[in-house]
Amino acid sequence: MTHEDEHAHSRTARSARGDDDAHALTPAKTLNSTRELPEAINRCKRCELWRSATQGVPGEGKSPSGLMLVGEAPGDSEDLKGHPFVGPAGAMLDRALEQAGLDRKSVYVTNAVKHFKFEPRGKRRLHVKPSAEEIQACNWWLEEELRLVAPKLVIALGATAARALLGRVVTIAQTRGEAIPLSDTMHLWVTIHPSFLLRIPEEDRKRAEYERFVKELTAAHHFVTHGTTHVK
Repeated sequence: MTHEDEHAHSRTARSARGDDDAHALTPAKTLNSTRELPEAINRCKRCELWRSATQGVPGEGKSPSGLMLVGEAPGDSEDLKGHPFVGPAGAMLDRALEQAGLDRKSVYVTNAVKHFKFEPRGKRRLHVKPSAEEIQACNWWLEEELRLVAPKLVIALGATAARALLGRVVTIAQTRGEAIPLSDTMHLWVTIHPSFLLRIPEEDRKRAEYERFVKELTAAHHFVTHGTTHVK
């Protein structure tokens, strides 16, 4: 099945279910584990992104886990495969995690928004940043993941993830390197999204930013193991 056929098939299947519940909210929080997330998120119609997406993309990984990584939203590869961080940014993240001494299977990886938002450009689907309303609608699921995973440390990969976790607009420059309490047992660190590294044209700058990113992940590993809060 081609990319276009697969996408058309998913839209046809959704249409067959009918649109009478298009604005229905997800039922009360009753999830017992992260294993229930895929089915629950695929029933979600808290915003309109479900209409054009192939499927919802919940988080994956160890649960509970001391470390949880939160990105912005699924991309094209994630939308088609149904798994987070499996495209080029995911490959960059995996490489950095490995260099930081972290096994991706030992952490929990997710996104603030669970459906792919895009605009068609020929045969391509170009990522579009989620709106404030879409971030807020999907915060339901992010809160469920935080509850179920119960991480000691949450890393926001980019400003959208930081906004979803803090409930306000922040910049990476303002908050990077700062340990922000989310609760008595949970802290937040803000850093770049790995896709940022892919967009840097200058090799020297790209190398420096990547090395800083690896140092942050190494510090995160140390934090969940030993409790230090120094991240710069």
